[in-house]
Amino acid sequence: MFDNFVVPDLLPAAPEIFVAVMALAILLIDLLVKDSRRTAIFALTQLTLVGAAVIQFMTSTGEVSYTFSNMFVDDLMSDLLKLFLYMTVLVVMFYSRGYVLDREAMNKGEYYVLALFATLGMMVMISANSFVTIYVGLELLSLSLYAMVAMNRDSVVSTEAAMKYFVLGALASGLLLYGMSMIYGATGSLEITGIAERLYAGDANKTVLVFGLVFLVSGLAFKLGVVPFHMWIPDVYHGAPTSVTLFIGSAPKLAAFAIVMRLLVNGLITLAQDWQAMLIILSVLSMAIGNLAAIAQTNLKRMLAYSAISHMGFMLLGITTGVVSGDARYALNAYSSAMFYVVAYVLTTAAAFGMILMMAHAGFEADNLDDYKGLNRRSPWFAGIMLMVMFSMAGIPFFVGFFAKFSVLQAVVAAGYMWLAIVAVLFSLIGAFYYLRVVKLMYFDAPADDSPLQATTDMRILISANGLAVALLGLFPQVIMSLCAYALLRSL
Repeated sequence: MFDNFVVPDLLPAAPEIFVAVMALAILLIDLLVKDSRRTAIFALTQLTLVGAAVIQFMTSTGEVSYTFSNMFVDDLMSDLLKLFLYMTVLVVMFYSRGYVLDREAMNKGEYYVLALFATLGMMVMISANSFVTIYVGLELLSLSLYAMVAMNRDSVVSTEAAMKYFVLGALASGLLLYGMSMIYGATGSLEITGIAERLYAGDANKTVLVFGLVFLVSGLAFKLGVVPFHMWIPDVYHGAPTSVTLFIGSAPKLAAFAIVMRLLVNGLITLAQDWQAMLIILSVLSMAIGNLAAIAQTNLKRMLAYSAISHMGFMLLGITTGVVSGDARYALNAYSSAMFYVVAYVLTTAAAFGMILMMAHAGFEADNLDDYKGLNRRSPWFAGIMLMVMFSMAGIPFFVGFFAKFSVLQAVVAAGYMWLAIVAVLFSLIGAFYYLRVVKLMYFDAPADDSPLQATTDMRILISANGLAVALLGLFPQVIMSLCAYALLRSL
């Protein structure tokens, strides 16, 4: 029975194995160590992420390697995205620390263990080369997030958000699975590279494939949170504890980008004309509804939720314009611009929610727009950081968000979709209104509370570094842009 069993090469999956072992170890240590502040658990979680980054860097060969019967791929794109992932989760955990300590219902070891399991799920998704691996990673991420959203059991809003997320998430998983089963039925392969080979050879039923593709794109659209599969985003962002909202709003976007690339670009590139048409519709609707709905919000978390919908719509433009009428000349430029956009968005979102977490304290969430009135009088430095974050999200020069938008628009114009670029710019101008409204509140309105802003030293340093990174990467965007382009060049 085991005569043909080949021992897989474990080296490409070394970071995943390390994170899984550490997550289980932290779960046990939390039972044994009695510490109300969970300092040891927090420190071990951060060391796990640093350790995973070191292992990722040390084991990276720069070559494309497959293991676990071709179900797992290690390439430069996965290496780079995982390094960004570790850095994002590390920062998110630091931002969350004070917020979690102030709330007894959340100050548990499970919070950190669930965050590590969610990170493991994202790592598996980023390196997936099979429908099975994608689904395992996706469910590990989703189940961890459902539990994290519901951690504050005393809050009716959080419990409601978790229920909505769970029900809609299950529906989306069903759509994705049904799409995968139809593509498997049409091609006879679960491997993404195997599917690409069958399609290239013309050995597949085109009708079944296109039906499968519709379900697949629907499932992916839910995970990205684009219209019309966006219903969960505002409620979950608003209802979840702010530290969990930050987690959901940042790191999973990197994993979602990876599975879109793996499935649509690596596996179904011969069906590009079919999925491009779908993505254009999703993209335009997301930019329209996301930006217009955000204007009406009075809650900052809900505003950032609708903003996230519009940003993911914008990112899809880069993936949409990779291959035009079978011509792949602009593919690298388009895909690397989409990857840069995701990285820039995650960096800026971390700073935006970091500000909310810094201003929040026990019994006060700091998530209404009115809570930011007169922030400049209370702390000119942090008002300046928030101003840079809002300007970056609006795409105002010279912040990282501007160059992210500019690189995507450049790819769209190069591919010949001038009308699409004009639509994107128009909706970005509409979107600038609600970002600038936050700036207006901070600088021109009288504060309800004149007391100086209270925050721990590590929080002040981290928010400042995050805000300055948004500004510096706007001045020197070529560093990340080149990294993204090189990683994709060596991976696709």
